[in-house]
Amino acid sequence: MLKIQQCDEGAFQELLNRHLAPLNRFAVRMLGNSHDAEDLVQETFLRVWKSAHQWQPGHGKLTTWLHSITHHLCIDFHRRDRARPDQTRPDRAPLTTEIHPQLESADRPEEHAAHDNVSSAVSAALTHLPERQKSAIILCHYQGFSNKAAAEVIGVSVDALESLMARGKRTLRKLLIDLSAQSKED
Repeated sequence: MLKIQQCDEGAFQELLNRHLAPLNRFAVRMLGNSHDAEDLVQETFLRVWKSAHQWQPGHGKLTTWLHSITHHLCIDFHRRDRARPDQTRPDRAPLTTEIHPQLESADRPEEHAAHDNVSSAVSAALTHLPERQKSAIILCHYQGFSNKAAAEVIGVSVDALESLMARGKRTLRKLLIDLSAQSKED
């Protein structure tokens, strides 16, 4: 980052190579589709380049700062999107192979199908969570962040993060139970 602050394009390319995939996975999980996620991650890196001087060593990890930028862009996206309720977006369907790329290499097709069904259900349920609950769960369970780092990204205390995760998990559990009951009726 110190080199990027001096407009070193090679250092920026290295940062991009290291962090593009994790930020893209995070954005896909937050937004539910790859098209908007790609645009949002591109905006993240544009902001990093333009605002590199804002990052200071010793004030948290770089990955936390990058995810924080992406998180705020996702929240802004959801707010803008909610303002247009009449807009239909067929590309918003959960993308389970993008969210769980290891599924593509499953040894047995029946395991892949079962995993895919569960992943689809969880992905669909995640889209119904409030943004901060969704962020907390995605950061901790999918991105591998510690509670402290995830709290920094979201901008809350660790206790508040744990509360968000608990409420999010309860809501997910209820949504998945409801979805399971509905599919049995069909």
